[in-house]
Amino acid sequence: MGIKLRHEIISTDVLIIGGGTAGCYAALTLCKNSKLKVVIAEKANIKRSGCLAAGVNAINAYIVEGRTPEDYVDYAIKDANGIVRKDLLLSVAKRFNEVTAQMEKLGLVILKDTDGNYVTRGNRNIKINGENFKPILAKAVRKGKNIEVFNNVNITDFMVNDNTIYGAIGFSIREEIAYEFRAKAVIVSTGGAAGLYKPNNPGTSRHKMWYPPFNTGAGYAMGIKAGAEMTSFEMRFIALRCKDTIAPTGTIAQGVQAKQINSLGEVYENNYGITTSERVYGTVKENQLGKGPCYLQTSAMDKVKEKDLLKAYLNMAPSQTLKWIESGKLPSEQDVEITGTEPYIVGGHTASGYWVNTNRETTIHGLYAGGDVTGGCPQKYVSGALAEGEIAALDIISKISEFAEIKENVAKESRKIVKEYEDILKSANALFTAEELEEAMQKVMDEYAGGISTNYQFNEKQLMLAEEKIDNLIQLSKNLSASDMHELMFVYELRERLLVCKSVIAHLYHRKETRWHSFNENLDYPQQRDEYFCYVNSKFENDKLKIIYRDIVKEAVYEHKN
Repeated sequence: MGIKLRHEIISTDVLIIGGGTAGCYAALTLCKNSKLKVVIAEKANIKRSGCLAAGVNAINAYIVEGRTPEDYVDYAIKDANGIVRKDLLLSVAKRFNEVTAQMEKLGLVILKDTDGNYVTRGNRNIKINGENFKPILAKAVRKGKNIEVFNNVNITDFMVNDNTIYGAIGFSIREEIAYEFRAKAVIVSTGGAAGLYKPNNPGTSRHKMWYPPFNTGAGYAMGIKAGAEMTSFEMRFIALRCKDTIAPTGTIAQGVQAKQINSLGEVYENNYGITTSERVYGTVKENQLGKGPCYLQTSAMDKVKEKDLLKAYLNMAPSQTLKWIESGKLPSEQDVEITGTEPYIVGGHTASGYWVNTNRETTIHGLYAGGDVTGGCPQKYVSGALAEGEIAALDIISKISEFAEIKENVAKESRKIVKEYEDILKSANALFTAEELEEAMQKVMDEYAGGISTNYQFNEKQLMLAEEKIDNLIQLSKNLSASDMHELMFVYELRERLLVCKSVIAHLYHRKETRWHSFNENLDYPQQRDEYFCYVNSKFENDKLKIIYRDIVKEAVYEHKN
């Protein structure tokens, strides 16, 4: 019989897709500075959603005393070997401290010394009690007069006509309802993409990963389908993590200045460089040379630092503290083994995501991007996501009169999408499940597109095979079925990941150099090449990805031209 969905139409001024850090702060900014009606559509619940759900114990992007926003920009440019947008980086760096202060006013606990100054960690970080960060944001949003929140709603498609956005469509994952959100402007802030590659841990532990497993690249996929220009998907992010628990290493490396050492006790980090990608690369190489396992040297730390470390991980990644206690050896008694994770696509750490102007409007008129979906602005982390939400919201307020009302032909398209939901719910006896195809996708990406099993390396022949196999899986995914709304979400999550995989493969193929070790370790082109000192962008046209090479942006303010 299948399921007939109730089709509800919600009209608003601004639709925010994804109620994470950037989305919630954008909503607060709109509420504070205008009377615009705002709707947030969130797949989970804004109280605990987004990358903050993975745990945080520091503001990793902050201008500490004696430093300037320009210093931060210089650091990010060097870390990314120049493939960044300086205009975007400077615009967030100038706001890091202001948005942090606003979070403190909302109730965020920021650690202070006896003189009342923030406790710093390294040159760019301050320590916080991050457990309540997201609940604090969510509480403030719920108090907003003109903000309405739709939790447990999975958005699948933008409503776009003539390169202008008019809203988005999705479905409840708990009730048999399809939602059509009509809006004058839309902010996409759905986070990055996890689960594309085979993860460190198998079976039921496969979702113990660096980034929230619920972030499937939905925002990227919707943009790709709608013809938005995307950038730098080949600049993958691979995190250096505590082995098995996949807990962060930054707290150890920066907090107690622990060095990376091999099994012989040799400090190796200076042999390969200390950028984010080089730290991963060095660990891979030492293992290949037979000098593994590799560690962060914690055995030299004193008891005071050890106590702080145990507290920090209890706050951020409790599994690591439990592992120390369970083993009977605390960090001062054993070094911490480290490893690289599977690759992710995440614009908060690297430069992958939407190609935007300085005010975060994408190449689709009226569609803005904030947080991890925004490209060109790496190393922005949580405070950068807050800043981008604010920047996008303020630009929308200044231009709201320019944005158009929905057209009837766009509304007709939404009804086709609702029928697609119902067809998936109506079909039966599919040959494969979404989970089975997801496992196949991760194996393809791992073996042919530079995953853990190949030490993140690839060549062009492997990428061509990867593309062919991912295309086959995309075809198979068209025949999936779902017995309820929750399973329907799994079908769309898989399709989103497959489309992002296809884009990642294309970007890896077309950057014919190794710009960042491990992140794009191209065996056919193992060196940097001057002709590739540019952005590799892409756009979906006529069911094909078109690659666009763009010169490095030098203007202080960038606007889309073509």
